[in-house]
Amino acid sequence: MSTEFRIRVASSMDEIEASSWDRLVEPTQNGSQGNPFLLHAFLSALETSGSATARTGWLAQHLILEDEAGNISGALPCYLKNHSQGEYVFDHGWADALERAGGRYYPKLQCSVPFTPATGPRLLVKAGDGEDVRRNALLQGLTLLAERHGVSSAHITFMPENEWKLAGEAGFLLRTDQQFHWQNDGYKTFEDFLASLSSRKRKNMRKERETALGQSGITIDWLTGSDLTEAIWDRFFQFYTDTGSRKWGRPYLTREFYSRIGETMSDRIILMMARRNGQYVAGAINFRSSTALYGRHWGCVEDHPCLHFEVCYYQAIEYAIQNGMERVEAGAQGAHKLARGYLPRITRSAHWIGHPGLRNAVADYLEDERQHVEMENQALREHAPFRKPGQNGNSTQDDE
Repeated sequence: MSTEFRIRVASSMDEIEASSWDRLVEPTQNGSQGNPFLLHAFLSALETSGSATARTGWLAQHLILEDEAGNISGALPCYLKNHSQGEYVFDHGWADALERAGGRYYPKLQCSVPFTPATGPRLLVKAGDGEDVRRNALLQGLTLLAERHGVSSAHITFMPENEWKLAGEAGFLLRTDQQFHWQNDGYKTFEDFLASLSSRKRKNMRKERETALGQSGITIDWLTGSDLTEAIWDRFFQFYTDTGSRKWGRPYLTREFYSRIGETMSDRIILMMARRNGQYVAGAINFRSSTALYGRHWGCVEDHPCLHFEVCYYQAIEYAIQNGMERVEAGAQGAHKLARGYLPRITRSAHWIGHPGLRNAVADYLEDERQHVEMENQALREHAPFRKPGQNGNSTQDDE
């Protein structure tokens, strides 16, 4: 490690000054908002609410990079884990292979935002000259921490491309996957967006919206800031636990988590809440930066046709257009999003594996997987719902 820097490990976000951490996430002074999931308030809420703790298998081991004067110039959110739940980049097969060979895969180090499959900076560094030097120092610190703990592996998930390439140069194995994001191509209204679609897809989308709203008597409220009362969080938590118990067996996030983020970052949260007969019956939570809206959890206590599409996808598009945002990231997986105007985007992760045999096997697998992801990405884009070049907006062509 260069003598310019010192690495220390923090066992909780409470050990780190919030303003020093957040300056790495939102370094500019022009009021722009960075990735909301990397804010001290969000990560702290995960820990203090009991959602991401040693008891739930997320023992904080955050790497803090300090200069010679003791000032924080870099950080890496990191956890020591004894399972692979809540990550959305699946390595269960790797764990099974090592353990069948007589090795031990867990514990491992996981560098991510717990339960949050959203791309954002991981190698957080002070802006200015030498940014990549500090990022490399964090990568070196991570491998040293892995060796000190004697763990099988260290994983950095949902990285931006520049950090991903840097990790590859540092010897990490590189992995890709895909999500579906909506891109704002300068639309002024939702109708502008619809006009960019093929005739058939435009008709289907209008039909889904009419089914979700017009036929059911449901209206949608956008709640943010002071709208986010404890009664609202109580209701939304009902929606979240209904979905969570069906998908994961036990919801990851506690009720206290929502109270904490409601207190500390309510201006970065938008709840899309569906109301029928004066009662909220479904909802989705979104977080925002200056440029993007991030859809996270959805749930309901009443089933209505197409309501999931409306609340999670179409309302997010409406909000992004009205607020001049560049994109909507709709979370992990879901090829069904393609028909709703969300296009495939590559996601990236980097992996350090200590066991030579497992490392070689995973390296071969990832080379094939990256090719498969790229081919699938291209194939899906060919089936995008947008008009083909030369096709006018009134065409009745039956595009698939």
